[in-house]
Amino acid sequence: MRILPLLCALLLLMLQGTAGLSLARGSPQDCERRGGFCSHRSCPPGIGRIGLCSEQDFCCRRRWYP
Repeated sequence: MRILPLLCALLLLMLQGTAGLSLARGSPQDCERRGGFCSHRSCPPGIGRIGLCSEQDFCCRRRWYP
């Protein structure tokens, strides 16, 4: 029973770390600084989302394949 609080604390730390993996909300200038562009509602095929420009605009950037 002593291990239960330790497991709960470990689970809390793991969940806290994944909270930062969501799409970052910024401005069109932030998007351009990150090498992307703003696209209304969705990104074109072959282009990945890297953030948000506004509530309806996504920040998109071309995926680089080696």
